[in-house]
Amino acid sequence: MFRTLGGGYSVTKGTNPEHPHSPSELCAEGRRLYADALRAGRVLRGDVEPVSCLLDLALLHLDPDDDEWMRPVPPSVALAQRLNPIERKITAQRRQSVALAELFEPFMDISAQETSPAHSITVLEGLDRINAALDLATAQCHTEVLTVQPSSHRRPENRLLEGLERDRPLIERGVRIRTLYQHTARHSPDRLAYADQFTDGKVEYRTIDELVERLIICDESVAFIPVREDRQVALELRHPGLVQYLVRVFEFIWNRAVPLSAGAPYEADSGGITEIQHSIAKLLVEGHVDEAIARRLGMNVRTCRAHIAKLAQALGSGSRAQLGYLIAQSGILKQDH
Repeated sequence: MFRTLGGGYSVTKGTNPEHPHSPSELCAEGRRLYADALRAGRVLRGDVEPVSCLLDLALLHLDPDDDEWMRPVPPSVALAQRLNPIERKITAQRRQSVALAELFEPFMDISAQETSPAHSITVLEGLDRINAALDLATAQCHTEVLTVQPSSHRRPENRLLEGLERDRPLIERGVRIRTLYQHTARHSPDRLAYADQFTDGKVEYRTIDELVERLIICDESVAFIPVREDRQVALELRHPGLVQYLVRVFEFIWNRAVPLSAGAPYEADSGGITEIQHSIAKLLVEGHVDEAIARRLGMNVRTCRAHIAKLAQALGSGSRAQLGYLIAQSGILKQDH
């Protein structure tokens, strides 16, 4: 497959054996050159040619005035170009979802008359079966979807595709969507770009420091929760008591969360301590190591340690042992956050 970059210049994907990685990835050198090009307005073509990922992703084009230079494609334009094939795939899969919903709709009234105890909890094994059950539940949803989405190490494009596939048809039908993220989502470009696509008042996003696990509830009648960490097994819950309990748990967290548009979680209080650092301080006092704290709060270890360093500076700590003592003595854990 060829991608023409203007002026008759083209490059074949994956032809550079000294630059081995997936065409959908951007290596460190590619990131550096793209950033340089955005800052300076252009970059030498000779510097770019060895870094094939920049060309594969169409992030640069030839300077029309001087073919020795290349100019950057704005990030917003590049992102839109990447999303176009995803949108086409969503359209095709949406047609399939509608066809499946129409196929099973005549049977829904029969099964909805009485939920047998034997079918109030269904074990779903494998991503295909889990996604099929989620597709069916969202296709039947008419009022509201509640979701809890902790930070994940899965590829952003996969998360984005799944979210777009399910959320866009719901929004078009007027279904309300409320989603809870962790505070770290505020620094995640893929999640922010995803949220920006849905600005309607029926879609709301909030963040909180800690979330236990993923949760999806449709019309307060069916809920989905994972069973294993690899998310290859999930439970589909239709027992009214269980579903209502999970709805109350969601509302409890929602009322304590902060709208995604707000900056409060990262603003320091009068003592110079942010809410994120307050959460870290609580976990430090409980004896958790850096890796466990980072995992609980949905951030990488390096970011976690940077917050710990700022916390130590704010409290005047010279060592890790002293930091725990100063946290306990400062009274910040007794504050109402």
